[in-house]
Amino acid sequence: MKKRYIVLSIMSLLFLVAGCTIGKDLTNTPTKQVEMLLTKYQTLDKDVLNDLDKVVAEDENFDTKQREKYRSIMKKHYQDLVYTIKNETVNGDDAVVEVEIEVNNHADTLKKAESYRKKNEKEFYKDEKFNAGLYIDYKLKELEKDKEKVKYTLEIPVTKKDGKWQVNNLSNDDKQKINGIYED
Repeated sequence: MKKRYIVLSIMSLLFLVAGCTIGKDLTNTPTKQVEMLLTKYQTLDKDVLNDLDKVVAEDENFDTKQREKYRSIMKKHYQDLVYTIKNETVNGDDAVVEVEIEVNNHADTLKKAESYRKKNEKEFYKDEKFNAGLYIDYKLKELEKDKEKVKYTLEIPVTKKDGKWQVNNLSNDDKQKINGIYED
């Protein structure tokens, strides 16, 4: 009898909890919207890949092979992104979600590549002239090897419109942080 009472109590509690959440959209919070955005990067969502393709296509310095290599490097970079939600501040229909991300430190890698180029400029010459393609190949090789991580804090603004929380457009600084190229 006691066992039956415990089972009935647990079932009643489950129904009560389930009943309280029915009709609520559990993703309609500022934090959940930011988590969904960052998960899009990690899972290589089609919108993220479309944005990446647009950026890669616009870079006139890349040849076809370099575009594909850079795209591959960034896809791995996004998949390796780690984030932790630190805080959520809501003020009416506006909110800010503070999140710490950890990404590859591409900014330092690119600085080191530039420094190396300046010290070893002749390595990037072809037919007695500087060859940008050789330098791009070098930078891509260095980015591909990049294992150093960096942490950034983002304060992502979120706004409630028609009862739904939506992430506002990311600032250029936040985009650079996600891409690992932000310089203080």
